[in-house]
Amino acid sequence: MKPVSFLFLFSAVFCFAQNPPYDVFPETEPPYYRVRYEASKDPQGLQFPVKFTIWIPEGVKTLKGIVVHQHGCGEGSCASGLTGAWDLHWQAVARKHDCALLSPSYEQPQKGNCQLWCDPRNGSGQAFLRALKDLGKMSGHTELSKVPWALWGHSGGGHWAGGMTLLYPDRVIACWLRSGVPLFETNPDRESILPYKLNPDSLHVPIMCNLGTKEGVTVKTGRFSKVWSANQKFFEKVRSAGGLVGIAVDPLSSHECGNQRYLAIPWFDACLTARLPSKPSQPLRKMKKDQAWLASVLDTTAVSVQKYKGDPLKAIWLPSQRIAKTWMHYVSDTEIPDNSPPPAPKRVRVSNAGTNKDRLTWDAEADLESGLSHFIIKKNGKEIAQVPEKPTNRFGRPLFQGLQYSDTPLFPLIKMEFIDHEAHMITMYEVIAVNTFGLKSKPAIPRVP
Repeated sequence: MKPVSFLFLFSAVFCFAQNPPYDVFPETEPPYYRVRYEASKDPQGLQFPVKFTIWIPEGVKTLKGIVVHQHGCGEGSCASGLTGAWDLHWQAVARKHDCALLSPSYEQPQKGNCQLWCDPRNGSGQAFLRALKDLGKMSGHTELSKVPWALWGHSGGGHWAGGMTLLYPDRVIACWLRSGVPLFETNPDRESILPYKLNPDSLHVPIMCNLGTKEGVTVKTGRFSKVWSANQKFFEKVRSAGGLVGIAVDPLSSHECGNQRYLAIPWFDACLTARLPSKPSQPLRKMKKDQAWLASVLDTTAVSVQKYKGDPLKAIWLPSQRIAKTWMHYVSDTEIPDNSPPPAPKRVRVSNAGTNKDRLTWDAEADLESGLSHFIIKKNGKEIAQVPEKPTNRFGRPLFQGLQYSDTPLFPLIKMEFIDHEAHMITMYEVIAVNTFGLKSKPAIPRVP
């Protein structure tokens, strides 16, 4: 397959009947915006339709960047991209840095060729750039077409995020590659995929290669057994040239995303803090290399760059002491500790839901370190319910929004509401947020009308 020119014909559609699984998705209203492009009629353009959904934090006058959450290959992963912009945990890191959160969803049939979108040279890169312009016009944030990107990608999405980093290094703040990396040499199994060349400018971009131990590290056979060798080759190529690249092996998982967000989100927080300029017109700042920590590949202990005894250009690169400590917990058992409770819920409201019934609703922001697990409902000082009653997540820590394979909330999106079927004339409610580490927020009470 030959990468094509960036000439394409798309038509933007904001409401369109789709075939399953792409015909059911959250509706958008501010602060959410969506554009959809049909597949190109040009054989060299993007061959799949695609939706781009963006969330813009409340009260931000001028955005400083975009956090991009890119799903992987196949119908299930592509459909999971439809809810990515609603992820409260990823919103937390975007909000802190005045960034938008964008989640694409490519409408790839299950047996479709993933390379037709996950290689950005095949039209998806230009579709992304066009979406930023269109979404900027829709939202009133025209700076969207100019601000830099923090790229997260899973599997094929890792190929895409890594490819975009090599193609547009001056636009990329940081890049997280979960179970997928771009290739620098021809793959004998997939000779149609053209390799990339290492762009020297990309060596300034912090990159993390993240995969499950069952993807070739400890489990050497099976569908995903070659992921580790691909990551090794990518790491060695970039790191030996002086690139700021690390490796984080999840000791529990295979190709699913597991608990990676508890390292990925703090890692992005550190990179955004270090690289975003004070003024939007200024270029991205370079990482301070003297603050880095290093570790040997597949080791679980990191030390400061000044104390590392081996060859630093063969060592895992980590941006700071704080992230190094978080990384050490993650690669040991993924049980990253947290000492800060989540923010208290806000805008708690009570309305009549019928005879002897109250409807309790609220808003909440996720804890940046540990997200949200559930909410506790109290009435007159006594706990009466938990929302959801049993938070679940078959891939890792139980989450309020649940978790799909490509690290996005379940659909339909769970609501922040509770119906009290035994309401009385005098009732005092409290809502308490609980993060995934089990820490509780201060209680929030309903606003007085």
